[in-house]
Amino acid sequence: MMKVAFITNICPHYRVKTFETLASYYKVDYYFFSAGDEWYWQRQHGVRAGNFHYEYLPGYKLGHSRVTPTLPWKLLRGNYDVYIKCINGRFALPLTYLVARLKRRPFILWTGIWMRLRTPFHRLAFPLTRYIYHHSDAIVVYGEHVKRYLINEGVSAERIFVAAHAVDNDTYNREVTEEEKAALRRKLGIAPDQKVVLYLGRLEEVKGLPHLLEAFASLSREDAVLLIAGTGSERKRLEQKAQELNIMSQTHFTGYVPPEETVPFYAITWVYVLPSITTPESKETWGLVVNEAFNQGVPIIATDAIGAAAGGLVQGGVNGFIVPERDSAALAQALQRILDNPGLREQLGQNARRIIASWDNERMVMGFRQAIEYVTKRLGIFTVS
Repeated sequence: MMKVAFITNICPHYRVKTFETLASYYKVDYYFFSAGDEWYWQRQHGVRAGNFHYEYLPGYKLGHSRVTPTLPWKLLRGNYDVYIKCINGRFALPLTYLVARLKRRPFILWTGIWMRLRTPFHRLAFPLTRYIYHHSDAIVVYGEHVKRYLINEGVSAERIFVAAHAVDNDTYNREVTEEEKAALRRKLGIAPDQKVVLYLGRLEEVKGLPHLLEAFASLSREDAVLLIAGTGSERKRLEQKAQELNIMSQTHFTGYVPPEETVPFYAITWVYVLPSITTPESKETWGLVVNEAFNQGVPIIATDAIGAAAGGLVQGGVNGFIVPERDSAALAQALQRILDNPGLREQLGQNARRIIASWDNERMVMGFRQAIEYVTKRLGIFTVS
């Protein structure tokens, strides 16, 4: 069986099933080089593991880089046929690429980035990033939006393979009882007849939440509440803005919600809003909350700065609406349409369930399998059946 080294920062809760599925096709050794302290990661989530062979490697911080001294020896001595590496890791990425070249084995890059990041570091490092784009034997991407970006950067389309970003649908599509829904509403202080507009995720600048607050406030509705579930550095600022907009009585800040407790939140939701924006440091690579909400038949309003929208999962007028980023008026208009039209909301929700049913981990892993088959055939290692 083909032996694969898969190097990435951590195993988050939403990737356990993906990694298990890939490991059912190949002999995969997963090397996790981080302690789970990335700026974009909620530390309360912790890190996970699953039914696959893995190691969390010890390391230390050197500036903004995580150095894992044992990684090169693991990769050099492992006798691997293929090396797969995610885009992040200022130490681990060039190291893995170098080892693959020294061993004369194919290197596959996995990335969800679909813009040139504009921080001073990323500007300085972009020549190296571009070199890896152009010299990887294959690139696996989150969606078609990333593929388009890489083609614009001069990467050959034949070397790019889409691993449609997925969650474990069985976890999120379970039936939530009326008793569970009622209990959650009581806990949150939400009346049975109030329509819930939900945001669930990190409370950070890139999420564009001030625009959601402005949009909701402009509707002046008594039949709806805004539920903001999550934690982050922007919470106090958001609470202050809600007070300034006179919607604090209709806005519920729940704090952190563990992944295992999110499904009932989606089940009581009328519409989910993901108002993310582009910043120099980031652009929403996907937004897996979209996959999660769709599994409960919840329509989505997403901005065009979200990978799940640019990558084709959110389809305007089919399972939700896509609005321009930072456009509170357009967001309010989309909210109004769904809140005012139960029939439309039902249709969008049904389409959401239908579409997400095929957006699963087998489909995601197929992108990796296609990339592995491509590089092994092209380099003459052996043919993957």
